[in-house]
Amino acid sequence: MKPRKPESETSTFAALVGRALRRSAKKARQIARMHGTPVWIWKDGKVVAEWP
Repeated sequence: MKPRKPESETSTFAALVGRALRRSAKKARQIARMHGTPVWIWKDGKVVAEWP
């Protein structure tokens, strides 16, 4: 059996991943705004186009 990682290391990694996802979403909205294209998101169980 593999030894488990300490809880703090796992939560730190999750926090960094969340931060990176928010940063990339912001950049995607910025690029869509520059080019005048919609951003496709998951909303209420459906994929919809939203204008940034």
